[in-house]
Amino acid sequence: MTDTVDFWFDPLCPWAWMTSRWMGEVQQVREVDVNWRIISLGILNENNPDNHHMGHGESMWLVRVVEAAAQKQGDEYRKKLYDAMGTRRHPGGMGGDESLLPIIEESLAEVGLPAELAAAKDSTEYDDALRASTEAAQKVAGKDIGTPCIAVNGVGFFGPVFTPAPKGEEAGRIWDAALTLASYPGFYELKRGREKGPDFS
Repeated sequence: MTDTVDFWFDPLCPWAWMTSRWMGEVQQVREVDVNWRIISLGILNENNPDNHHMGHGESMWLVRVVEAAAQKQGDEYRKKLYDAMGTRRHPGGMGGDESLLPIIEESLAEVGLPAELAAAKDSTEYDDALRASTEAAQKVAGKDIGTPCIAVNGVGFFGPVFTPAPKGEEAGRIWDAALTLASYPGFYELKRGREKGPDFS
């Protein structure tokens, strides 16, 4: 049986990046279909401007460009651009307190998309779609979520959060456990304090 995952990401979030790498490992060892979707930290935190990786406007740049590419060039570019942007932002260390524009420009070039799509970073044209996708994550996982967020066969959760991301069959065993938890309708939360930062190894 093939399981279905909806995976919501914001390219700015290092924890979503780690979980996405786990999900890629799971796809190698289990029968899983993944739908890559956007959750916007900018929208989640629009009433809490201090809780941003960047300023409010700049926190919307990457997700706007990803959504514009998906609408204009095809849904597969959500994942392609996410991989390109995330590699530069997280293990690559680009962005930081500086502009995210080089990440956008280099990522568009890497996946073969026109450079003109970078202009979407400043456009509110895609914000309704980003808001709808973010609200879809909240609908399945709750209003008080962040990133990463996944839905397993329709059951949504915040997390899981890893550092570093599991690999190989270990990733598969953790996936099996996630399926077990998701299969119980009364399961809501499992959490412990996090004392380590992201390990991209």
